This record gives sequence, structure tokens and C-alpha cells, in this order.
Amino acid sequence: MTGIEVTTSASMLSPITLFLQADIIVKAVMIGLTLASIWTWVIIIGHGMKLRRVGAKSEAFERDFWKAEDVDRLYDGAGKEDLPSARVFSAGVSEWRRSTAGKVVDREGTRSRLATAMAASVGAEMDRLYDRISILATIGSVAPFVGLFGTVWGIMRAFTDIAGKQSTNLAVVAPGIAEALFATALGLFAAIPAVIAYNRLTHRLNRFEAKLNRFADGFHATLSRELEA
Repeated sequence: MTGIEVTTSASMLSPITLFLQADIIVKAVMIGLTLASIWTWVIIIGHGMKLRRVGAKSEAFERDFWKAEDVDRLYDGAGKEDLPSARVFSAGVSEWRRSTAGKVVDREGTRSRLATAMAASVGAEMDRLYDRISILATIGSVAPFVGLFGTVWGIMRAFTDIAGKQSTNLAVVAPGIAEALFATALGLFAAIPAVIAYNRLTHRLNRFEAKLNRFADGFHATLSRELEA
């Protein structure tokens, strides 16, 4: 008989049972946190694969660039690729062609315009790569408080049940307290991966931005030498 009671109590405290027994407010909190957790993992997996792919292709493009003897041929061939480094390279070549098209070339003005064009291209590429990363920071900072709201609401409901039934028996208190703690757990389950992923992805993006800036600086130096020639 005792074993049956223990099994029944354990089944009553399962996550599905806790969700079904919760009131509409706590259910809304649980659903929202579950969706936030799913969204977090979609961003983590999607951006992780994207950064790995973009990084590998960009490295290959930069190797081809530094080995190329004819920049114009590389521009006509690989310069139109859908890669951050290729678009920075394309911005530099386009500005170079416009600035050196006339009979008289303003060397300092050309250098300044080249630096501005490639810096703007680097900024645009990083804005594109940072897209949706801020969502992870938002989830990481907001989810615990949403879970805490569900916790407070569940505890208030538990105290209401105690007052209504005029009993502090564990069978009366446990379901409401368990719902409250489950909401807290969901908040942490959504927030912890979001914070870790945000820090990790931001670190990888900062490294990629530094590498892209080094490529732009190297290309700018190459074009500056062409001006001197």
C-alpha cells in the first residue's frame, strides 16, 4: 500500500502532470520559457554552423587572394562570392577602380576612400553575422526573472490552497510548490545555455572581425603600394 502511494505521488510531480495541474498564468510562463529554450538552441546550432562554414570559406578565399598574381582576374572570378572577405575585397577593388579612373589620381584621397570603403564593408558584414545574437543575451537576462514570476505565482497559489483546505499536509502543499519550482527550473534551463552561447559566439565573432580587419588592412597596404608605383 505504501509503495502504491509513493508511486502515485511521484507521478503527480512529473513535469507533464505539473504543467497540466498549473493554472493559466503558470502555464503561460512554462510555455513561454519552453519556446525561449527551443529558440535558443535553434540560434546556437544555426549560428554555430554558419560561423564554421563562413570561417572555412573565408580562409580559403584569403589564401587564394595572397597567392594571386592578378587582382583583377581574382575579382572577376572569385570576387563575387557570397563571403565576408570576398565582399570586403570587392568593395576595395570597386573603390580603387573609381578613384583611379581619371587622368589625375589623388593618392591621399584614394587611400582615405579605400580605407573608408573597406571599413564600411567590414562593419556591414559583422552586422549581418551578429544578427539574432542579441536575442541570446535577452533570453539569458530575462528568462530567470520570468521563471521567478512563475515561482512567486505558484507559491501564492499554494498558500491559497492551504488557506482554503485549512491544512498544511504535504499532499496539499507539494503540487503548488512543485509547480513554482518547475517554473524556476525552466527559466534556468533557458537562460544558462543562452548566456554561455552568447559569450562563446561573441568571442568567435570578435576574432573573425579582427581577422577581417587584418585582411582589409593588408589589401589596403597592397593598393597603397600600387599608388606609389
